[in-house]
Amino acid sequence: MAEPSQLPALNASLNFAAGVLLCLGLFFIKRDLRRAHIFAMLSATLISAVFLVSYSIYHFKVVPEVGHTSFNRGGWVRIAYFGMLASHVLLAAVNLPLILATLWRAYKKDWARHRRLARWTWPIWFYVSVTGVLVYFALYRWNAPPPAFG
Repeated sequence: MAEPSQLPALNASLNFAAGVLLCLGLFFIKRDLRRAHIFAMLSATLISAVFLVSYSIYHFKVVPEVGHTSFNRGGWVRIAYFGMLASHVLLAAVNLPLILATLWRAYKKDWARHRRLARWTWPIWFYVSVTGVLVYFALYRWNAPPPAFG
């Protein structure tokens, strides 16, 4: 298990890996490479499930002990960050049932409905993966130090 301070970086890495696998899955299906598509999409699902476990551990076990990391930038950067964060969280919540429904349709070989739903699921999933990485960088790498008091 990663150290608690390493969980945000692990989560960002898992989001990045899921994003790469999603791109590969799209690439493969566009070339009618179905087995490769299935492997990429199931791998993206597995990586995303590991992310969800790690994210839950961090937010329900670590954050209550150490507190939230504050975003310390101001102005338009703060507005952009919180706009991105809000869209990320909202779409992440919507995404889980979409992923499960899309996978279920593939499992049932209901290809018409699978494709129709995947046209919504894929871009949302990809957006959530990319913005997850960007939220990590904004909060843990590009964030200004907290204001000094005294």
